[in-house]
Amino acid sequence: MKVSALDRQREIYLNGFSGILPKVNIDLTTLEETAQEYISKKAFAYIAGGAGTEATVRRNREAFEAYKIIPRMLKNVGERDISINLFGTKLPSPFLLSPIGVLEMVDKEADLAVARAAASLNVPYIFSNQASVPMEVCAQAMGPAPHWFQLYWSKSKDLVASFVQRAEQCGCAAIVVTLDTTMLGWRTRDLELAYLPFLEGKGIAQYTSDPVFQRLLEEPASPSPKRKVTLQTLRGLVQMVNNYPGTDFFRKLKSGKPMKAVQTFTSMYTNPFTTWEDLHFLREHTKLPILLKGILHPEDAKKAIDYGMNGIVISNHGGRQVDGSVSTIEMLPAIANAVQGKIPILLDSGIRGGADAFKALALGATAICIGRPYVYALALAGEEGVREVLQNFMADFELTMGLAGCQSIQEVKPEMLHY
Repeated sequence: MKVSALDRQREIYLNGFSGILPKVNIDLTTLEETAQEYISKKAFAYIAGGAGTEATVRRNREAFEAYKIIPRMLKNVGERDISINLFGTKLPSPFLLSPIGVLEMVDKEADLAVARAAASLNVPYIFSNQASVPMEVCAQAMGPAPHWFQLYWSKSKDLVASFVQRAEQCGCAAIVVTLDTTMLGWRTRDLELAYLPFLEGKGIAQYTSDPVFQRLLEEPASPSPKRKVTLQTLRGLVQMVNNYPGTDFFRKLKSGKPMKAVQTFTSMYTNPFTTWEDLHFLREHTKLPILLKGILHPEDAKKAIDYGMNGIVISNHGGRQVDGSVSTIEMLPAIANAVQGKIPILLDSGIRGGADAFKALALGATAICIGRPYVYALALAGEEGVREVLQNFMADFELTMGLAGCQSIQEVKPEMLHY
C-alpha cells in the first residue's frame, strides 16, 4: 500500500507524541555522525572515506548545493505521483539502493537485512559484487521485488560468466558493471589504519559461493611472500577462517581453503586490462539489461550506446576512487544531452536528500541511487533502520516535488533550477 509523504510525516509526529522517536536520525549529516559512534573505527573509515584528500567527496556535495530550486506557486499538487518506469517495470519511487560491499562490518545480517527492507517498499536493490551474503540468499528474501547485480570485471572470464549466470538464475533484472574500480583508489583513511577487510575474508561471499571460484581454489597457488607472524596475524587468520562458509573451524583451517580463498580473490577480483571490447563477451552471456556504472564523460556515455548497453550510472564511486574528480551532478547535463533519451541515466554519489534527487531528475536523470545513508541506518537499526531511511527519502522527495509545484516527475524540468 502506498504511503504518502504526509502520512509518513504524520506517523513520525504522532509517534513522537507517544514518546516514540525515529530509530534513525532524520538529518543525514547527524545520521553519519551517530553511526560513527556505533561501529568500529576501521568500518567507518572504509564506508565514509574517500580517495586522497577527499576533494571529490566534498565536491559531490558542493556541486549539488550550487543548484537552487525555483518553486512555482498555485499549482494543484493535492495528488502527487513519484513513480517511474524503468526497463518496463513500474517502480513506486525514483530510488534504488547502490551496491555497497562488506556490510557485515556494520550489521551481522548485512545484505540480507537490506534486501528485506528494500523488498518491503519495492525499492530495487543492486546486490554488491563484494557482498557479505550470497546473491541467491538475498534474492530469495526479496521474492518478486526487483533486484539487480553489480559486476566487477574479474581476471577470470569464466568467473564473470558464472556470476552473470547466477544473477539470471536468481531473478536479477539487470547487470550493473562497475567500471571505475579496476584498481583500488588511494583511500587515505584505510591506508592510515593499514586495513583492508577482504584480507579477513569479509565481503567475498559471492566468490566463496561460486562453483567456478571453488574450482580455482583447487589450482596450485603461487608462493606467498613470507611475513612475520604476530598476534595480529593470528587474529586475522581466525577471522579469515570464521568468515569462510561452514561451521567446523578446525576442518576449515586444515583444508587451507579460507587462506587460499583470500589469496585467490585479492589476485583476481579486478582487472585493469579491461577495455570496451570486453563488453562483447558480457553481451554474449546475458540477455539482461546491462548498465555501465562510473560514467562521467559524455563521450563515454555515447560509447555505451554504441556498444549496445542499456543504461548508464553516472558515478564517481562516492569519491572513493579518483581524488579531485568532477562531481556527478555537474556532468549530468552534458551527459543527458549526449544520450538524448536513448537509454536510462541513473545517478549516485552525493545524494543526501529529496532536494538532491529533485535536482538530478530536473537535469535529466531517470532514477537515483542511494549509497552511504542506508549503510549508516543499517548500522544503527538493522533492517528497520534501512526501511526508515528509505521512507524518509521518499517522503522528503515527494514533499519537495509538490512544494516546488510538480504533481509528477514528468513535470520536473531543467527550468525549475537556478545555477
